[in-house]
Amino acid sequence: MKNESAEAQYRRMTETPVNRLIVSLAVPTVISMLITMIYNMADTYFVSKISVSASGATGIVFGLMAIFQAFGFMFGQGAGSCISRRLGAKDVETAKKYCSTAFFLALCVSGIILTIGLLTLDKLMIFLGSTPTILPYSRAYGRYILIAGPALTCSCVMNNILRYEGTAHLAMIGLTTGGILNIGLDPLFIFTLDMGISGAGLATAISNYISMGILLFMFISNKCQCCIKLKYVLLKPKFVWEIVATGLPAFCRNGLNSISTMVLNQMAANWGDACIAAMSVSGRCAMLIFSVAVGIGQGFQPVSGFNYGSKKYDRVRQGIKFLWAFGTIVVVVLAGVMIAFAPQVISLFRRETEVVSVGKVALRYLCLSLMFLPTALTANMTFQSVGKKGRAFFLACCQNGIFFIPLVLILPKIFGITGLEVSQPISYLIAAVVSVPFLLSFLKSLKEERSLS
Repeated sequence: MKNESAEAQYRRMTETPVNRLIVSLAVPTVISMLITMIYNMADTYFVSKISVSASGATGIVFGLMAIFQAFGFMFGQGAGSCISRRLGAKDVETAKKYCSTAFFLALCVSGIILTIGLLTLDKLMIFLGSTPTILPYSRAYGRYILIAGPALTCSCVMNNILRYEGTAHLAMIGLTTGGILNIGLDPLFIFTLDMGISGAGLATAISNYISMGILLFMFISNKCQCCIKLKYVLLKPKFVWEIVATGLPAFCRNGLNSISTMVLNQMAANWGDACIAAMSVSGRCAMLIFSVAVGIGQGFQPVSGFNYGSKKYDRVRQGIKFLWAFGTIVVVVLAGVMIAFAPQVISLFRRETEVVSVGKVALRYLCLSLMFLPTALTANMTFQSVGKKGRAFFLACCQNGIFFIPLVLILPKIFGITGLEVSQPISYLIAAVVSVPFLLSFLKSLKEERSLS
């Protein structure tokens, strides 16, 4: 029965019209990403009612969350890419080994980060950009985010593996349950139980562990082709390196996002807590659109991996073209709406004149730059899904590393707060321009491979 189910899944991934297949896989993924972002924004919204400094603390601790997510995406997307190509080649046993190995590696690494983080909490918060007035809030919030870290990392691994298998609806169940729970617990803990910002952290920790439990159930109850069992863990260096190297672009993308957030907070501190709060809120709001784009891209990745593994190169080409065009249209529409209502969106979180003034401009610049995001995202996700590690790694480093960090260090010194606001948008634009020749070259090579096969 399980073999019949696997065969049906293989036919679905390699025979269903590409555009329809990508959309069907993207819908639950986009919902999952949006729920995740909404409950992160719920933290920002409810915490912002405490004070400006508390609101700034959510931006500081966001960098810490990004560290856990970076490892989760590295192991999850690294294993997921390998799994989708193995399933495309009908090698289920090896796919199970990738799955179990990635999960337990993620659990160990996140446990180490949790331990080190709790032992050096104050120093870590200052390193991430806390000012003396923000530190008490970031310490209280960050402690619970550290405790939630292993659940966050392992959930990222399981989510990505389910998506690469083509069962994104199972990932959606775990994420949405945790997200809805967090939104409900936030006001209860923060205000009703008078826990303040610690309540937001506790709500996040509880919801993350419940989400992790639901996702783990999917694997141990045989609801998907892969499973999580110690007997499938394979720690041979070459095998582990295949997971790490394939997932390294995702690690760099998320890790550099953490570093760039830290640098952004440190530069924003020159203009006070209100500026940090404004940049934090505008960044979270722009992440809604970013999440939709990433969700659409993650709907494409299993299609690309399965069909590349099955040597159906024409379907891979169709998928790339569709993702590029469809993703751009969706992001342009959403960004246009956000630009039009930027002041109102920022004022939902904080109404101080300085916060709204800085935040609305930063949000508009970010939304303009997001219109170029699908180009860079299409290139990066394509190369990662088909196992082209070098190109995927380079393009992942471009956006938040090679371009953004130098820009955010230099431009504010020349143009003041305007330089701070435009640093990230300019880096998005440059990353998109750099991605185009890589993408066009790969499309051409797929056409040539198809003609030879």
